[in-house]
Amino acid sequence: MTEPSPPPTTDRTRAWIAAGLAALALTMSLLVLLFGRYEPGLRLAVSGDGLVVAEVLPFSPADRDGVRAGMRVININDRQLIRIPQYSYTDPPPDQPDASPTATLIGPSQPTAVPTSAEDLLQLASARIDRLDLATPDELANWSQESNCCWGVFYPGYSALSQASLALLPGLAILLLGIWFLDTGRGGESLRPIAVPAAAAAAMPLLVQPLRATAMPDLAILAGLLTVAAMIPLAHALAERIETARDRQLATIAIALLSVIGAISAILLVTSYGESGDMALRWASIGAIPLVPGIAAALPLNLGGLRAAGRSSRNLLRSTELALAGATPLFAILTNDTPYLWPIAGWFAAIAIAGRYTVRPLARLATRAQLQRDLVVAATEAERARVAADIHDDALQELTLLVRRLETAGDAEGAEMGRTIADRLRAICGDLRLPILDDLGVGPALDWLVLRIERLAGGEVRLERVDGTRPPADVELAIFRVAQEALANAVKHGRPPIVVRYRATDSGASLSIDDAGPGIAADAGATAEKGGHFGLLNMQQRAEQIGAILDIRRWPAGGTHVALEWRRR
Repeated sequence: MTEPSPPPTTDRTRAWIAAGLAALALTMSLLVLLFGRYEPGLRLAVSGDGLVVAEVLPFSPADRDGVRAGMRVININDRQLIRIPQYSYTDPPPDQPDASPTATLIGPSQPTAVPTSAEDLLQLASARIDRLDLATPDELANWSQESNCCWGVFYPGYSALSQASLALLPGLAILLLGIWFLDTGRGGESLRPIAVPAAAAAAMPLLVQPLRATAMPDLAILAGLLTVAAMIPLAHALAERIETARDRQLATIAIALLSVIGAISAILLVTSYGESGDMALRWASIGAIPLVPGIAAALPLNLGGLRAAGRSSRNLLRSTELALAGATPLFAILTNDTPYLWPIAGWFAAIAIAGRYTVRPLARLATRAQLQRDLVVAATEAERARVAADIHDDALQELTLLVRRLETAGDAEGAEMGRTIADRLRAICGDLRLPILDDLGVGPALDWLVLRIERLAGGEVRLERVDGTRPPADVELAIFRVAQEALANAVKHGRPPIVVRYRATDSGASLSIDDAGPGIAADAGATAEKGGHFGLLNMQQRAEQIGAILDIRRWPAGGTHVALEWRRR
């Protein structure tokens, strides 16, 4: 038997964690925009009558460009510090087209420092660097006409930092509008409890863009780690919506592995200077953190029993919602360039179009089917109550009078038969109206049911129960009716011992019934309606009404296992 899963981390806790991560990313990005700067990763110092590169930070843009400590500054931000000899070349005479051009020296014959005051040099050393022309000391000392000693680097990162500020507006829009859209149920009922984690995961890649734009390795790595962290609450929320415990465990392991790989890829993206392979690894590994549990929650990975056969349009709609929630961050991570709208905007547009022509009609169909199902269940319970009232107020009262008359007439045998029939009718009334269920709850009601079934089973029928918080009345009724039908099937088609397990906690309730019979057929769920097995369909209908999972299957060694699991929303 599959043991009930331990109580999950509450959706409220996940929402606070996701909101805290989003607030941290937004705060740091605003601080960077207000007080930070683009960091090319080099430090200049005054050396004699010029400037030299004093330090190059590892993994910085300057390190990527090949700038090394000790290089001399030829030109900084179009301010020349060392004059390099220039030559003017004249064309050869018309009558000698194959002759070499004539070179005429302009300026000094060797690299010469341009006179600059010490105060100006200090200002230039601390100034923002947009463009540098550099040369090594050896290149300057061994300069010749054929030398190609100088090369330049250009850092447009300051404009990139200002452009990155444009990412905050769509990031905030995705965060705030996403929370409102999902929390109000417009994105689907299954996504309401995970509105904050889903919105934060989609918004985080945009909220950390200013951190990346600084080009500072530590901030760029932090941006990657924040993106990874924002995926984890959503991923765990989706994993908890996977139907079987085994699949939930596999999804949790996958989340942990992908989170580690995503963190490593975020570091490699900085330390490898943004190689395309590392960018693809970052996109795939971080995006897969919520995608894998989202797909696992959407698909019926375990096709056994009635669960696959009983899927309705409502279940399909829920699967679509969970899959879309898991896939959205994958497109958000791709949104790296101005105007920071594509491809996330294209993804939202595709969802809107698909929702208009497929999801909404499906939702209407699911609502109609759910309404019809609820009406059938309500009508059934109303009819049970009416029949019980008729028996109690009419037949049972008349039978009681008949027993008294028989006793008065001295017919003891007839009176005893009448009392036996009256007791049976009272039991039937109790079965139909369930006063013990209303007054004491489903646990005591199962005690009563097991005692009744044990007289018919001809063997052991055992109840193991852990009563905590009582579920809502409709959930208790559904649990009892499923137990009633399952025990009737166990007596009819199985054999003792029959074990009933019921557990109620603050997070939900679970029920299981196991017998030692030959076991249910593998295709019983698919052929239930055609074969007239309406008890199986009734159990599935009860489970769907309360949003629970019903699992009916055969044990490999024989025996039928019926499990119902309901979680409090």
